[in-house]
Amino acid sequence: MSRKVKAIVLTGNGTNCEVEMAYACKIAGADIVDIVHLSELIYGEKRLADYSFLNLPGGFLDGDDLGSAKAGANRFLHARIAGHKEMLFDDLLKFINAGKLILGVCNGFQLMVKLGLLPAINGNYREQSTTLTFNDSGRFEDRWVYLKANEQSPCIFTRNIHIMYLPIRHGEGKFIPKNVAILKQITKNNLFALQYSRPNGLPTMEYPANPNGAIKAIAGICNETGRLFGLMPHPEAYLHRTNHPRWTRESLPEEGQGVKIFRNAIDFIRSKDF
Repeated sequence: MSRKVKAIVLTGNGTNCEVEMAYACKIAGADIVDIVHLSELIYGEKRLADYSFLNLPGGFLDGDDLGSAKAGANRFLHARIAGHKEMLFDDLLKFINAGKLILGVCNGFQLMVKLGLLPAINGNYREQSTTLTFNDSGRFEDRWVYLKANEQSPCIFTRNIHIMYLPIRHGEGKFIPKNVAILKQITKNNLFALQYSRPNGLPTMEYPANPNGAIKAIAGICNETGRLFGLMPHPEAYLHRTNHPRWTRESLPEEGQGVKIFRNAIDFIRSKDF
């Protein structure tokens, strides 16, 4: 009997992609998908422990005051769960230490980075070591990009993916590590799971293929277990061929490329490796 997959999609305080993300989990095979407001976690009405797959969607968390997702990160760090001794962040660490999966997209990726969940070198989830800052163009970028998956990465979400084509829409997506040592660790351990690339899969620093000037063309990273993954592009925005900008002019599969990222996660939870 296969393991049931319960996915939670966090919403509230400015996020706006929760419905698409929940639908992605559903069509990728999750048995139960709940959209949960952050306040429900804080008040103890919902508990992370009841789920195996946490989704942090995109949007404008707290209006991106203090920088993208920084205010949201502070809430996670300092909010106490009503009726319980632990902080919300402690509950999140229990979720991670239980080997469960987290996916952060765009604003959700920014949240993971600023909490310290990614890349979390040597399992240190309490110290921020990278950031996502203003695009080199100095403006909000809304376009589709090609992405090359790093086949050497431990990332569970990008398994058997080679090149993807997904939309980006962000003003602060430039990935920067804290120092050279952190970048070396990310490179050595193949924690960069996705890079902005040309259509042929060659990673590039050239605009607009690299829409924000990210160091090493990094579009998404994972932690050392591969179970935590964040990316700036939006896989939940390409679930069907009609989401593609050229769907009336090209022959495309019915299923959009973004579904694969969610299906990889759900298949892994059902596997003996989970």
